[in-house]
Amino acid sequence: MAVDPTEFRIAMGRFPGAVTIITTRTPDERRGITATAVCSVTAEPPSLLVCVNRKTGTCAGILESGRFNVNLLPDPSHDLAMRFAGAGGVTGEDKFAQGDWSEDKRGLPVLQNARIAFSCDVTDSMEAGSHQVFIGRITQIHHGDGEALMYEQSRFHRLQPL
Repeated sequence: MAVDPTEFRIAMGRFPGAVTIITTRTPDERRGITATAVCSVTAEPPSLLVCVNRKTGTCAGILESGRFNVNLLPDPSHDLAMRFAGAGGVTGEDKFAQGDWSEDKRGLPVLQNARIAFSCDVTDSMEAGSHQVFIGRITQIHHGDGEALMYEQSRFHRLQPL
């Protein structure tokens, strides 16, 4: 029996997720999108899995370049998260007008105050419904400070130690 998509979205809204910005670069421009669909795959070799909507320029950019970065947003970064989610109609290269961006050794965008950032080479990719699932081998890790920004029930949250 199939689950109703609306019921699925409501249920997943209760599932807390770390807020990231997935970035890439094509010869023409930088691309980026806010995502919570990120998880570790293996430690040997170190790799991550990301899910990106196939309708986005970021997905097209990753398919073209074979590379992506995952930037874990620090708290507070609500405005930047919303900007990369498309709030206000900002798209493409214009998203990078906010935030302190640099490049990794391959030229991909890295957020300077990211809690952690992973540079990845795509090792596998598959279509899954509306999204493209990418598995990336981690080639570089950028360490930062601060607490991670979280998202649950359509709101941003911060982690609080017990």
